[in-house]
Amino acid sequence: MTEIRNYTHVAALADVEKIGVHTVQVGGHVLALYLHEGNVYAVDNRCPHMGFPLDRGSVHGGILTCHWHHARFDLCTGGAFDLWADDVPSYPVDVRDGAIYVDIRPRHDPIAHQRQRLADGLERNLSLVIAKAVIALIDEADDAATPFQSGLDFGTRYRMEGWGQGLTILTAMMNLLPSLRREDRARALYHGLSAVANDTAGHPPRFLVQPLPGDDHDLSTLKRWFRQFIEVRDSEGAERCIVSAIRAGATPAQMADMLFAAVTDHRYIDVGHMLDFTNKAFESLDIVGWDHAAQVLTSLVPGYANASRMEESNAWRHPIDLVKILHTSFARIPDVLARASSAGQTWQGRATLTPILLGDDPQRIADALLAALGDGASPVDLAGVVAYAAALRIARFHTSNEFGDWDTALHTFTFANAVHAGLGRLEGLDLSAGDYPLLLRGVFDGAMSIYLDRFLNIPAARLPEAGANGHTPSALPALNPLLDQQQQVNPAGQAVAGYLFHGGDASAIRAELGHLLLREDRNFHTIQSVEAAFRQHDLLGDSTEGIHVLVAAARYLAAHAPTMRAQGQTYGIARRLHRGERLFEG
Repeated sequence: MTEIRNYTHVAALADVEKIGVHTVQVGGHVLALYLHEGNVYAVDNRCPHMGFPLDRGSVHGGILTCHWHHARFDLCTGGAFDLWADDVPSYPVDVRDGAIYVDIRPRHDPIAHQRQRLADGLERNLSLVIAKAVIALIDEADDAATPFQSGLDFGTRYRMEGWGQGLTILTAMMNLLPSLRREDRARALYHGLSAVANDTAGHPPRFLVQPLPGDDHDLSTLKRWFRQFIEVRDSEGAERCIVSAIRAGATPAQMADMLFAAVTDHRYIDVGHMLDFTNKAFESLDIVGWDHAAQVLTSLVPGYANASRMEESNAWRHPIDLVKILHTSFARIPDVLARASSAGQTWQGRATLTPILLGDDPQRIADALLAALGDGASPVDLAGVVAYAAALRIARFHTSNEFGDWDTALHTFTFANAVHAGLGRLEGLDLSAGDYPLLLRGVFDGAMSIYLDRFLNIPAARLPEAGANGHTPSALPALNPLLDQQQQVNPAGQAVAGYLFHGGDASAIRAELGHLLLREDRNFHTIQSVEAAFRQHDLLGDSTEGIHVLVAAARYLAAHAPTMRAQGQTYGIARRLHRGERLFEG
């Protein structure tokens, strides 16, 4: 089929012949017309890398070189030899009777092209390429799901060590999108996708194992085998159990039960990271669909098998053997739950349990959790109180502590938040008589970690209270300039509390905290803290407890600001290029 051209007269051949290059504006485009070896070529005059005028470049042997960063292009097709630059749009030319005609219609689907550029950016860890692609996909196609899925697929395939910080950041950023201002949403995905590219750079790929032969596999047996393989740190055997269970028709809740059981067979493994990663993996599947389950869930296995176990930690064994307290408590859970099921009571002990969790008696803490179960508290109820108590450790963290101790409190909070979310997935799961979701053990682990963190609140920072500021705020607190300074932890927490306790709009504060999070270079733990706090606030609402978790987020964010903002610089360049601004003159 003959292609129909739509040529427009743009210039006289004599204009190009004068110096070999001539620029002309046509239909919103500035074209660079080059005369090379007797032929005229037309390309967009903006270098696709950073917008430098290509008419200031040079042509040798059919290769056009931009003189700003030396990107090279095939003059005939516009194809880039340096993939960090992208192809430059080129246009068909017809020369007739001393006049130059150009067909300026687009020669490719711009959205499909940006999806390919996102793949290029992930493969080569090119932050500017990722930023430009995400901005185009969000602004022009209003499509966040496709870049998220691209990042998830790439991150689970091209990192031998499996699920890590990059995929956790990506999923956390996707979770944050509804809380962010529209103009910040592309930036959030850019942070997440750049983290995936950085996390996979230089790593060998993963290869998905095949299921066991046949289709008739009992899920309870596969679950038992899976836990056995993790116990002896056998990744391949464990991965084969996962893919076999999925092929056998295991539901998302059944797979969550299998994985959360294994990740809590040992105490607080990898300082809580692996349980949080597991929760994030299931959240990612909520977004992209269960068809991706095998690739996503098997990516968790290397972390399970290689994780440190707190049975091996001095802090969990001496001077008090917390592991012994926990194992004794676990043995009592079935009987306690059996009594609770016949009692039919509604639990009302949240306010009483919180100070016990923050106390200094681990045996009393374990007994109080068991008592709450006996009084009718559900596993999800208990997990919510533990998550709130963990957030209070951050809200009351005193700045006289060493800076690194922020992460100690953060690990407990994100672990407890993941336990809370995971138990929500398991509600209604059909278990055998006398069984309980083994993830419930994570509630007790989180409580012991809160106990171990107690010295971070000695002395305790004063928790902002309702009415402490004595005024009604008329506008959002000025957090932006505040977080341009160091050591503004307490003022940031007080500003957020004062605004919310006087009826301020929590969604506006969340959007502001999200904006301030994104202007800093990616920090894994800070992203975790803000995302977990937003989730807990979703559940607690505008109650005093809900305000406290946002205070915790603000304090943690303030402690980790200001930092380098190289990512913001890169994103700003991409945004200006998308708007058509001239970087080289600014």
